[in-house]
Amino acid sequence: MSSSSVPSTAEAAPPEAVTFAEAFRFWLKLGFISFGGPAGQIAVMHTELVERRRWLSEGRFLHALNYCMLLPGPEAQQLATYIGWLMHRTAGGVVAGALFVLPSLLILIALSWVYMAYGHLTVVAGIFYGLKPAITAIVLHAAHRIGRRAIRNGWMLGLAVAAFVAIFWGQVPFPAIVAVAALLGWQGARWRPQLFSTAGHGAAQRPGGRALIDDDTPTPAHARFSRAGLARVVAVGALLWGAPMGLLIAHGGWQGTLAQMAWFFSKAALLTFGGAYAVLPYVYQGAVDHFHWLSAPQMMDGLALGETTPGPLIMVVAFVGFVGGWLQEVAGAGAPFLGGVLAAVVVTFFTFLPSFLFILAGGPAVEATHGRLGFTAPLAAITAAVVGVIVNLALFFAWHVLWPDGFGGRFDAAAAVIAVAAGVALFRFRLGVMPVLGLCALAGLLLRLAGVVA
Repeated sequence: MSSSSVPSTAEAAPPEAVTFAEAFRFWLKLGFISFGGPAGQIAVMHTELVERRRWLSEGRFLHALNYCMLLPGPEAQQLATYIGWLMHRTAGGVVAGALFVLPSLLILIALSWVYMAYGHLTVVAGIFYGLKPAITAIVLHAAHRIGRRAIRNGWMLGLAVAAFVAIFWGQVPFPAIVAVAALLGWQGARWRPQLFSTAGHGAAQRPGGRALIDDDTPTPAHARFSRAGLARVVAVGALLWGAPMGLLIAHGGWQGTLAQMAWFFSKAALLTFGGAYAVLPYVYQGAVDHFHWLSAPQMMDGLALGETTPGPLIMVVAFVGFVGGWLQEVAGAGAPFLGGVLAAVVVTFFTFLPSFLFILAGGPAVEATHGRLGFTAPLAAITAAVVGVIVNLALFFAWHVLWPDGFGGRFDAAAAVIAVAAGVALFRFRLGVMPVLGLCALAGLLLRLAGVVA
């Protein structure tokens, strides 16, 4: 072996141990700069933690990411929780995961208050007029992006088409589609395993030298599986879910708005395979159609706000909670803002609690299942079906944007032009989501100020 192939001592030496305070500062910073959806958030963590700081190796990073990709919930937030837990035990995981969400929650509460209190003003109304068509194009682009990764053969395409037909024409609930897709994937792994195999990552790289937690670093004691540790996490998780739920039921009864929100979003948290866009149809079905916590146009406005704030896109549920709490007057008729804040906090807590439990309880045990087809095939089938569900969501948004008064009413040509322009910017020029939203918001504001749209 030539001397040039041997890393120098400086390159090979891992960085010094990271203190809890140093990690806390990083996770806080990440919470405020985590724009760009899960792909952008994961890229930021990879750049900072693997390449720049060398807190963990490429192999350990991808191993954690693979596990998080198999779970329901926001994979970027779960990845942050996993890395925080691996480095600084349970406290590190809780801090990393919570700081990934809290800045977005605070920002969304502020924006939701502006929306509810001042949404009738010309400036605010014009901005949201431009954002709604943009959201239609963004959701369609998400279906295309996920579809390119998930649909690898005709069987996967058939699953996507069947899911679209089921939810569009058959009005089949989203959980049923997920369950059937998972069953087909599980059976398919035995019948035609090559159709459901997932491509693995390439060989791990080691940029800049050894990492603090490297490929050959022994698993810390707290990250090793033990039945006692699993039992403790499950018990604490049950208490953290049951105690607040009991208080909400005692306050307003099982049919009370806050208790129903807690129960509904606990279920939603278990269905977010394929990212936030996958669960939005389920959230829409429940929040708009069933419970009437908010209207369809308000749901679209909330998605626009969720796209413009840091943190996981599923944080749109905080907007749903705020608007529902405001309109349902959960804190009394004289305190709509307090009601909105309470509902937003409740919804966020019950949506993200399972993500923490998946990491803290399942991390030591489930990561060993990575690469087993019987475990990954159901997820591959679910993700393919989710593509059809997201296309349905895009069509639903387009219907409400282009025919705001129903198909029998007027066609909004200005909104159609904005939607097409947003689509061209995303598909043809590969413009980012944030610039597209900004330009469309500006277009809507100018049209409103010029009197072109009411």
